[in-house]
Amino acid sequence: MAAAAQSLPISIRGVSKHYGSVAALDNVSLEIAAGEFVTLLGPSGSGKTTLLNILSGFIRLGQGEVFFGDENVTLVPPHKRNIGLVFQNYALFPHMTVAENVAFPLNARKVPKAKIVERVKWALNLVKLDGFGERGAHQLSGGQRQRVALARAVVFEPKIILMDEPLSALDKQLREHMQIELRHLHETLGATTVYVTHDQREALTMSDRVAVLNHGRLIQLDKPRALYDSPVDAFVADFVGESTLLPVRRHDNESVTLNGTRLRTSRSLPPGDDLILVVRAEKLLPAARSASNVNLLPGRVREVVFQGESVAVFVELGQGQTVVMRHPTNQESLAALPTAGQETTLSLHPESTIVVPASR
Repeated sequence: MAAAAQSLPISIRGVSKHYGSVAALDNVSLEIAAGEFVTLLGPSGSGKTTLLNILSGFIRLGQGEVFFGDENVTLVPPHKRNIGLVFQNYALFPHMTVAENVAFPLNARKVPKAKIVERVKWALNLVKLDGFGERGAHQLSGGQRQRVALARAVVFEPKIILMDEPLSALDKQLREHMQIELRHLHETLGATTVYVTHDQREALTMSDRVAVLNHGRLIQLDKPRALYDSPVDAFVADFVGESTLLPVRRHDNESVTLNGTRLRTSRSLPPGDDLILVVRAEKLLPAARSASNVNLLPGRVREVVFQGESVAVFVELGQGQTVVMRHPTNQESLAALPTAGQETTLSLHPESTIVVPASR
Protein backbone atom coordinates (compact mmCIF):
# COMPACT_ATOMS: atom_id res chain seq x y z
CA MET A 1 0.00 0.00 0.00
CA ALA A 2 1.37 3.39 -0.94
CA ALA A 3 2.13 5.58 2.04
CA ALA A 4 0.31 8.88 2.15
CA ALA A 5 2.07 12.17 2.77
CA GLN A 6 0.29 12.50 6.12
CA SER A 7 1.73 9.40 7.77
CA LEU A 8 4.75 8.14 9.67
CA PRO A 9 6.19 4.68 10.19
CA ILE A 10 6.22 3.26 13.73
CA SER A 11 9.11 1.22 15.08
CA ILE A 12 8.63 -0.75 18.32
CA ARG A 13 11.98 -2.11 19.45
CA GLY A 14 12.35 -4.69 22.20
CA VAL A 15 9.53 -3.27 24.33
CA SER A 16 8.84 -4.87 27.72
CA LYS A 17 6.56 -3.88 30.58
CA HIS A 18 6.24 -5.69 33.90
CA TYR A 19 3.79 -5.26 36.75
CA GLY A 20 5.56 -6.99 39.59
CA SER A 21 6.34 -10.50 38.39
CA VAL A 22 3.75 -10.34 35.59
CA ALA A 23 5.03 -9.54 32.09
CA ALA A 24 2.37 -7.41 30.38
CA LEU A 25 4.76 -7.17 27.40
CA ASP A 26 7.75 -9.39 26.82
CA ASN A 27 10.37 -8.10 24.37
CA VAL A 28 7.94 -7.08 21.62
CA SER A 29 9.38 -5.72 18.37
CA LEU A 30 7.16 -4.54 15.53
CA GLU A 31 7.69 -2.43 12.41
CA ILE A 32 4.63 -0.63 11.02
CA ALA A 33 4.91 1.04 7.62
CA ALA A 34 3.80 4.62 6.97
CA GLY A 35 0.10 4.61 6.07
CA GLU A 36 -0.44 1.03 7.19
CA PHE A 37 -3.47 -0.21 9.17
CA VAL A 38 -2.24 -2.72 11.77
CA THR A 39 -4.50 -4.36 14.31
CA LEU A 40 -3.31 -5.66 17.68
CA LEU A 41 -5.41 -8.77 18.29
CA GLY A 42 -5.54 -10.99 21.33
CA PRO A 43 -7.57 -12.12 24.35
CA SER A 44 -7.89 -10.14 27.57
CA GLY A 45 -4.51 -9.86 29.24
CA SER A 46 -2.55 -10.43 26.03
CA GLY A 47 -0.83 -7.02 26.20
CA LYS A 48 -2.51 -5.33 23.25
CA THR A 49 -3.95 -2.38 25.20
CA THR A 50 -0.71 -2.00 27.16
CA LEU A 51 1.18 -1.73 23.88
CA LEU A 52 -1.27 0.86 22.55
CA ASN A 53 -0.93 2.88 25.76
CA ILE A 54 2.85 2.77 25.39
CA LEU A 55 2.49 4.14 21.85
CA SER A 56 0.23 6.91 23.15
CA GLY A 57 2.60 7.72 26.02
CA PHE A 58 0.09 7.00 28.76
CA ILE A 59 2.24 4.13 30.08
CA ARG A 60 6.01 4.36 30.51
CA LEU A 61 7.67 1.23 29.15
CA GLY A 62 10.10 -0.82 31.22
CA GLN A 63 12.65 -1.36 28.49
CA GLY A 64 12.94 -0.83 24.76
CA GLU A 65 12.30 2.13 22.47
CA VAL A 66 9.51 3.54 20.31
CA PHE A 67 10.12 5.62 17.18
CA PHE A 68 7.64 7.64 15.12
CA GLY A 69 9.54 8.05 11.88
CA ASP A 70 13.07 9.11 12.83
CA GLU A 71 12.01 10.56 16.20
CA ASN A 72 12.57 8.56 19.37
CA VAL A 73 9.36 9.23 21.32
CA THR A 74 10.06 6.83 24.18
CA LEU A 75 10.18 9.65 26.74
CA VAL A 76 7.93 12.14 24.93
CA PRO A 77 4.74 12.92 26.92
CA PRO A 78 1.34 12.13 25.34
CA HIS A 79 0.35 15.72 24.53
CA LYS A 80 3.53 16.22 22.49
CA ARG A 81 3.22 13.06 20.36
CA ASN A 82 0.66 14.68 18.02
CA ILE A 83 -1.40 11.52 17.59
CA GLY A 84 -5.12 11.01 17.09
CA LEU A 85 -6.79 8.90 19.78
CA VAL A 86 -10.14 7.09 19.69
CA PHE A 87 -11.30 5.30 22.82
CA GLN A 88 -13.90 2.64 23.56
CA ASN A 89 -16.05 5.02 25.64
CA TYR A 90 -15.86 7.92 23.11
CA ALA A 91 -14.64 10.36 25.85
CA LEU A 92 -16.79 13.22 24.53
CA PHE A 93 -17.39 16.32 26.62
CA PRO A 94 -21.11 16.16 27.54
CA HIS A 95 -21.44 19.93 28.10
CA MET A 96 -20.14 20.73 24.60
CA THR A 97 -21.83 20.62 21.23
CA VAL A 98 -20.65 18.26 18.53
CA ALA A 99 -18.73 21.08 16.82
CA GLU A 100 -17.10 22.14 20.09
CA ASN A 101 -16.02 18.57 20.79
CA VAL A 102 -14.47 18.25 17.34
CA ALA A 103 -12.81 21.66 17.63
CA PHE A 104 -11.20 20.87 20.98
CA PRO A 105 -7.83 19.62 19.61
CA LEU A 106 -7.61 22.68 17.35
CA ASN A 107 -8.30 25.08 20.19
CA ALA A 108 -5.64 23.34 22.26
CA ARG A 109 -3.20 23.94 19.39
CA LYS A 110 -4.27 27.61 19.16
CA VAL A 111 -5.42 27.30 15.55
CA PRO A 112 -7.05 30.51 14.22
CA LYS A 113 -10.85 30.58 14.63
CA ALA A 114 -11.59 30.82 10.91
CA LYS A 115 -9.43 27.78 10.26
CA ILE A 116 -11.15 25.89 13.08
CA VAL A 117 -14.58 26.42 11.50
CA GLU A 118 -13.26 25.17 8.18
CA ARG A 119 -11.55 22.09 9.70
CA VAL A 120 -14.56 21.13 11.84
CA LYS A 121 -16.83 21.29 8.80
CA TRP A 122 -14.37 19.11 6.87
CA ALA A 123 -14.11 16.54 9.68
CA LEU A 124 -17.88 16.25 10.19
CA ASN A 125 -18.38 15.85 6.46
CA LEU A 126 -15.74 13.11 6.48
CA VAL A 127 -17.66 11.07 9.06
CA LYS A 128 -21.04 11.88 7.46
CA LEU A 129 -22.35 14.14 10.23
CA ASP A 130 -23.06 17.29 8.23
CA GLY A 131 -25.60 19.42 10.07
CA PHE A 132 -24.92 17.86 13.48
CA GLY A 133 -22.52 20.54 14.71
CA GLU A 134 -24.96 22.33 17.05
CA ARG A 135 -26.34 19.21 18.68
CA GLY A 136 -25.32 18.22 22.18
CA ALA A 137 -23.30 15.05 22.63
CA HIS A 138 -26.12 13.63 24.79
CA GLN A 139 -28.53 13.89 21.83
CA LEU A 140 -26.58 11.41 19.71
CA SER A 141 -26.85 7.66 19.25
CA GLY A 142 -23.91 5.40 20.04
CA GLY A 143 -22.87 5.22 16.41
CA GLN A 144 -23.07 9.00 16.02
CA ARG A 145 -20.98 9.55 19.15
CA GLN A 146 -18.35 7.24 17.78
CA ARG A 147 -18.29 9.23 14.55
CA VAL A 148 -17.80 12.45 16.55
CA ALA A 149 -14.90 10.82 18.39
CA LEU A 150 -13.39 9.88 15.03
CA ALA A 151 -13.85 13.41 13.69
CA ARG A 152 -12.13 14.83 16.76
CA ALA A 153 -9.23 12.40 16.33
CA VAL A 154 -8.60 13.32 12.69
CA VAL A 155 -9.52 17.03 12.59
CA PHE A 156 -5.91 18.18 13.11
CA GLU A 157 -4.63 15.69 10.48
CA PRO A 158 -2.41 13.53 12.69
CA LYS A 159 0.12 11.30 10.98
CA ILE A 160 -0.64 8.48 13.44
CA ILE A 161 -4.04 7.39 14.79
CA LEU A 162 -4.46 4.96 17.71
CA MET A 163 -7.80 3.25 18.36
CA ASP A 164 -8.65 1.20 21.46
CA GLU A 165 -11.65 -1.10 20.77
CA PRO A 166 -13.73 1.84 19.47
CA LEU A 167 -16.61 -0.31 18.19
CA SER A 168 -17.06 -2.75 21.06
CA ALA A 169 -20.02 -0.86 22.60
CA LEU A 170 -22.04 -0.91 19.36
CA ASP A 171 -24.58 -3.54 18.33
CA LYS A 172 -23.52 -6.19 15.81
CA GLN A 173 -25.08 -4.65 12.70
CA LEU A 174 -23.79 -1.14 13.40
CA ARG A 175 -20.38 -2.49 14.38
CA GLU A 176 -20.01 -4.33 11.07
CA HIS A 177 -21.12 -1.22 9.17
CA MET A 178 -18.64 0.95 11.06
CA GLN A 179 -15.82 -1.48 10.30
CA ILE A 180 -16.20 -0.74 6.60
CA GLU A 181 -16.61 2.99 7.27
CA LEU A 182 -13.39 3.03 9.31
CA ARG A 183 -11.56 1.20 6.57
CA HIS A 184 -12.75 3.75 3.99
CA LEU A 185 -11.81 6.58 6.34
CA HIS A 186 -8.31 5.19 6.68
CA GLU A 187 -7.95 4.94 2.90
CA THR A 188 -9.03 8.58 2.59
CA LEU A 189 -6.75 9.96 5.30
CA GLY A 190 -3.70 7.75 4.80
CA ALA A 191 -2.60 8.09 8.43
CA THR A 192 -0.73 5.20 10.01
CA THR A 193 -3.33 3.45 12.16
CA VAL A 194 -2.91 1.04 15.08
CA TYR A 195 -6.16 -0.58 16.18
CA VAL A 196 -6.85 -2.76 19.23
CA THR A 197 -9.55 -5.44 19.31
CA HIS A 198 -10.26 -8.91 20.67
CA ASP A 199 -12.67 -9.59 17.77
CA GLN A 200 -10.87 -11.67 15.14
CA ARG A 201 -13.49 -11.02 12.43
CA GLU A 202 -13.08 -7.28 12.97
CA ALA A 203 -9.31 -7.61 12.68
CA LEU A 204 -9.49 -9.63 9.47
CA THR A 205 -12.01 -7.22 7.93
CA MET A 206 -10.14 -3.98 8.55
CA SER A 207 -6.41 -4.59 8.60
CA ASP A 208 -3.48 -4.53 6.23
CA ARG A 209 -1.72 -6.76 8.78
CA VAL A 210 -2.70 -8.29 12.11
CA ALA A 211 -0.38 -8.72 15.10
CA VAL A 212 -1.58 -11.55 17.37
CA LEU A 213 -0.45 -11.24 20.99
CA ASN A 214 -0.70 -13.66 23.89
CA HIS A 215 0.70 -13.37 27.41
CA GLY A 216 2.64 -10.28 26.41
CA ARG A 217 4.39 -11.87 23.43
CA LEU A 218 3.97 -11.23 19.73
CA ILE A 219 2.98 -14.64 18.33
CA GLN A 220 2.36 -13.84 14.66
CA LEU A 221 2.30 -10.78 12.41
CA ASP A 222 0.76 -11.33 9.01
CA LYS A 223 -1.74 -10.26 6.39
CA PRO A 224 -5.30 -11.37 7.24
CA ARG A 225 -5.48 -14.16 4.63
CA ALA A 226 -2.05 -15.53 5.57
CA LEU A 227 -2.91 -15.40 9.27
CA TYR A 228 -6.08 -17.41 8.64
CA ASP A 229 -4.64 -19.92 6.17
CA SER A 230 -1.21 -20.39 7.77
CA PRO A 231 -1.35 -19.96 11.56
CA VAL A 232 2.04 -20.49 13.20
CA ASP A 233 0.73 -22.49 16.16
CA ALA A 234 -2.36 -23.88 17.86
CA PHE A 235 -3.08 -20.66 19.75
CA VAL A 236 -3.35 -18.56 16.59
CA ALA A 237 -5.33 -21.29 14.82
CA ASP A 238 -7.80 -21.47 17.68
CA PHE A 239 -8.12 -17.71 18.17
CA VAL A 240 -8.50 -16.78 14.50
CA GLY A 241 -11.41 -18.53 12.84
CA GLU A 242 -13.84 -21.27 13.87
CA SER A 243 -11.75 -24.39 14.33
CA THR A 244 -11.55 -27.73 16.06
CA LEU A 245 -8.03 -28.65 17.19
CA LEU A 246 -7.18 -32.35 17.23
CA PRO A 247 -3.85 -33.97 18.23
CA VAL A 248 -2.38 -36.07 15.41
CA ARG A 249 0.67 -38.24 14.79
CA ARG A 250 3.24 -37.66 12.08
CA HIS A 251 3.03 -40.33 9.36
CA ASP A 252 5.67 -38.93 7.03
CA ASN A 253 6.74 -35.48 5.80
CA GLU A 254 3.44 -34.92 3.98
CA SER A 255 0.79 -36.62 6.11
CA VAL A 256 -0.45 -37.31 9.62
CA THR A 257 -2.77 -39.88 11.19
CA LEU A 258 -5.96 -39.20 13.15
CA ASN A 259 -7.55 -42.22 14.86
CA GLY A 260 -5.65 -44.45 12.45
CA THR A 261 -6.82 -42.52 9.36
CA ARG A 262 -4.09 -41.03 7.18
CA LEU A 263 -4.58 -37.38 6.25
CA ARG A 264 -2.47 -35.81 3.54
CA THR A 265 -1.58 -32.15 3.43
CA SER A 266 -0.34 -30.00 0.56
CA ARG A 267 1.88 -28.09 3.03
CA SER A 268 5.15 -28.97 4.67
CA LEU A 269 4.65 -30.28 8.18
CA PRO A 270 6.23 -28.32 11.03
CA PRO A 271 9.14 -29.94 12.89
CA GLY A 272 8.60 -31.93 16.07
CA ASP A 273 6.08 -34.54 17.15
CA ASP A 274 3.61 -32.41 19.14
CA LEU A 275 1.32 -31.73 16.20
CA ILE A 276 -2.21 -30.37 15.98
CA LEU A 277 -4.69 -30.72 13.11
CA VAL A 278 -6.69 -27.53 12.53
CA VAL A 279 -10.15 -28.39 11.20
CA ARG A 280 -11.88 -25.27 9.86
CA ALA A 281 -15.66 -25.63 10.04
CA GLU A 282 -16.29 -24.22 6.57
CA LYS A 283 -13.63 -26.42 4.94
CA LEU A 284 -15.34 -29.72 5.78
CA LEU A 285 -17.66 -31.23 3.17
CA PRO A 286 -19.87 -34.32 3.04
CA ALA A 287 -17.78 -36.88 1.15
CA ALA A 288 -20.47 -37.20 -1.54
CA ARG A 289 -20.00 -33.52 -2.45
CA SER A 290 -16.20 -33.57 -2.43
CA ALA A 291 -14.08 -33.84 -5.57
CA SER A 292 -11.33 -35.48 -3.49
CA ASN A 293 -11.32 -39.13 -2.45
CA VAL A 294 -8.60 -38.66 0.20
CA ASN A 295 -8.75 -37.39 3.79
CA LEU A 296 -12.09 -39.04 4.53
CA LEU A 297 -13.30 -38.90 8.13
CA PRO A 298 -16.06 -41.32 9.18
CA GLY A 299 -18.36 -40.29 11.99
CA ARG A 300 -21.89 -39.96 13.33
CA VAL A 301 -23.98 -36.79 13.27
CA ARG A 302 -24.71 -35.68 16.81
CA GLU A 303 -26.66 -32.51 16.12
CA VAL A 304 -27.69 -30.17 13.29
CA VAL A 305 -28.21 -26.53 14.33
CA PHE A 306 -29.80 -23.88 12.12
CA GLN A 307 -28.10 -20.50 12.72
CA GLY A 308 -29.63 -18.21 10.13
CA GLU A 309 -27.14 -17.72 7.33
CA SER A 310 -25.53 -21.10 8.00
CA VAL A 311 -26.09 -24.57 9.46
CA ALA A 312 -23.68 -26.11 11.97
CA VAL A 313 -23.40 -29.91 11.85
CA PHE A 314 -21.70 -31.50 14.88
CA VAL A 315 -20.08 -34.81 13.96
CA GLU A 316 -18.52 -37.29 16.42
CA LEU A 317 -15.39 -38.88 15.00
CA GLY A 318 -14.73 -41.23 17.89
CA GLN A 319 -12.51 -41.14 21.00
CA GLY A 320 -14.54 -38.21 22.31
CA GLN A 321 -13.66 -36.01 19.33
CA THR A 322 -16.29 -33.80 17.71
CA VAL A 323 -15.85 -31.52 14.72
CA VAL A 324 -18.17 -28.86 13.32
CA MET A 325 -19.07 -28.67 9.62
CA ARG A 326 -20.63 -25.35 8.61
CA HIS A 327 -22.49 -24.64 5.38
CA PRO A 328 -24.68 -21.84 3.99
CA THR A 329 -28.45 -22.27 4.08
CA ASN A 330 -29.04 -22.44 0.35
CA GLN A 331 -31.29 -25.17 -1.02
CA GLU A 332 -28.46 -27.22 -2.53
CA SER A 333 -26.50 -27.34 0.72
CA LEU A 334 -29.55 -28.09 2.86
CA ALA A 335 -30.61 -30.96 0.61
CA ALA A 336 -27.18 -32.62 0.92
CA LEU A 337 -26.76 -32.30 4.69
CA PRO A 338 -27.05 -35.39 6.92
CA THR A 339 -29.47 -35.63 9.84
CA ALA A 340 -28.92 -36.24 13.55
CA GLY A 341 -28.00 -39.85 14.36
CA GLN A 342 -26.93 -40.61 10.79
CA GLU A 343 -23.60 -42.22 9.94
CA THR A 344 -21.65 -39.93 7.65
CA THR A 345 -18.26 -39.42 6.08
CA LEU A 346 -16.61 -36.01 5.87
CA SER A 347 -13.91 -34.88 3.48
CA LEU A 348 -11.09 -32.44 4.18
CA HIS A 349 -9.15 -31.39 1.08
CA PRO A 350 -5.33 -31.64 1.40
CA GLU A 351 -5.05 -27.89 0.70
CA SER A 352 -7.35 -27.29 3.68
CA THR A 353 -5.52 -29.75 5.95
CA ILE A 354 -3.60 -27.45 8.28
CA VAL A 355 -1.14 -28.95 10.77
CA VAL A 356 0.56 -26.71 13.32
CA PRO A 357 2.80 -27.19 16.35
CA ALA A 358 1.01 -27.16 19.68
CA SER A 359 3.06 -24.11 20.63
CA ARG A 360 6.14 -22.23 19.46
